[in-house]
Amino acid sequence: MHNHSHSAPQENMGPKYLWGIALNLTFVAVEFGYGLQINSLSLLADAWHNLGDVAGLVISLVALKMAAKQPTNIYTYGFSKATILASLANCILLFIAITSMGHEAYVRFSHPEPTIGSTVSWVAGVGVVINTVTALLFMSNNELNSRSAFLHMAADAGVSLAVLIGGLLITYTGIEMIDPILGVLVCLVILVGTLNIFRQSFRLSLDGVPEGIDITVVEKRILQIPGVKSIEHLHIWALSTTRNAMTAHLMMDNTLTASEQEAIKDRVRHEIEGEHVHHCILETSLV
Repeated sequence: MHNHSHSAPQENMGPKYLWGIALNLTFVAVEFGYGLQINSLSLLADAWHNLGDVAGLVISLVALKMAAKQPTNIYTYGFSKATILASLANCILLFIAITSMGHEAYVRFSHPEPTIGSTVSWVAGVGVVINTVTALLFMSNNELNSRSAFLHMAADAGVSLAVLIGGLLITYTGIEMIDPILGVLVCLVILVGTLNIFRQSFRLSLDGVPEGIDITVVEKRILQIPGVKSIEHLHIWALSTTRNAMTAHLMMDNTLTASEQEAIKDRVRHEIEGEHVHHCILETSLV
């Protein structure tokens, strides 16, 4: 993604990310506090869930700032790839949290501990409101990170709603086992989401072809251009979570003039933009 073409939307998104981070970080602190105070595993698990998504918002905000930074003589591709490393670190933090919560749930299944269902409900209710408000902040934007933030926050609102209902059930039934069961369910939600992000981040950190790009489709589109005979050393990788790059060696018809070769290279760049590749380096040989 060319930086200049998205600078305006990116600048507009900064305050929204800051609002989302501030709102959710405040709520995470409240949720952790009450979770510890009333001994509620479901609130603590939901707090970890929300903290993971706060980290996701921070990573997205950093991605906007990093994308605007100019490359240096040492970091010639710029600093955008830091977002991939940050995403990996976030996943590892959440895996540790899930393990801790899972162990605590195992202990509580053997020795259930009392909690206050009404408090669980109202704290989770605040979570539903905050996550919904945050989701609405990002709803109107089509940028990839913003769509991701919207989906995460909408899912968080759903999880908080489930915890709210669980709190009501604890209040009206007195069944203490509901709390660790809810805690385990929230942990499973975190695990599924984190595994998906970890898989994508790990793939990008090893310069794998980013998800959503089929290298065989890219190759096929290039080979359909008249004058291109074959392709060698085709590589596609991520410069960041939002920008992709490609290098390739094109074997061209030896009857082509220099201007015709340049025209083909321009067409290749145009073709692959449709496959979400925006930074392209091409070598050519006549055969």
